[in-house]
Amino acid sequence: MIRQSGRAAIVRIVSARKALKKASTKTDDLEIRELKRDQLGRGVRGKYYRRFMRGSNVVVLRPEISKAFPTSEAVNDALARYLAFAREAKVSTRRAGARKRHAA
Repeated sequence: MIRQSGRAAIVRIVSARKALKKASTKTDDLEIRELKRDQLGRGVRGKYYRRFMRGSNVVVLRPEISKAFPTSEAVNDALARYLAFAREAKVSTRRAGARKRHAA
């Protein structure tokens, strides 16, 4: 990039990289003043508790179970199979009960 000065016939060569360089977004470069604890105000206990409980579903597994199911995908697959098995067992139990009543 070439830049000319208005007063004199001086030609300056300026790096195009410097001219096109974006402003830094690092927090060190931003001027954010440091606050003391008494300037922050009083915190509210449980302010985000309900939002947190709605948006998260954390389950703590026993160590032996976490070894058997090391990933969330493995846990989800096992639980899906268990749920399908439980539903099938419930349906077959209902059918068996209906047969006994009709036979009697």
